[in-house]
Amino acid sequence: QVQLVESGGGSVQAGGSLRLSCTVSGLAYSGRCMGWFRQTPGKEREGVAGISQYGGITYYADSVKGRFTISRDNAKKTMYLQMASLKPEDTAMYYCTFIGCALNPMQPLGALWGRGTQVTVSS
Repeated sequence: QVQLVESGGGSVQAGGSLRLSCTVSGLAYSGRCMGWFRQTPGKEREGVAGISQYGGITYYADSVKGRFTISRDNAKKTMYLQMASLKPEDTAMYYCTFIGCALNPMQPLGALWGRGTQVTVSS
């Protein structure tokens, strides 16, 4: 059974940092592009950052460019999102999934999502 498990969220003050992790189990991982999305109540899920199969190409939404860094460790079947200089508007539930390898726009493949990890940034 394929599973995506996000972790690493929490509550921080503005300007703080967090590192999110997304671990994949149940299928081949290294041949797939992946991305992070976030969602707040009443809004559509938005793409935050995407990464190519082996990490050589990345994409960032303008709202996080220069503050977030996406990476992956294929040996550990894990993707990361290092978030720095966090702002209250970064508050959301963060999800990972597989995406098309055009990266921009970030297009989820299928309906496979984890349960998400909550990030809350206070001012």
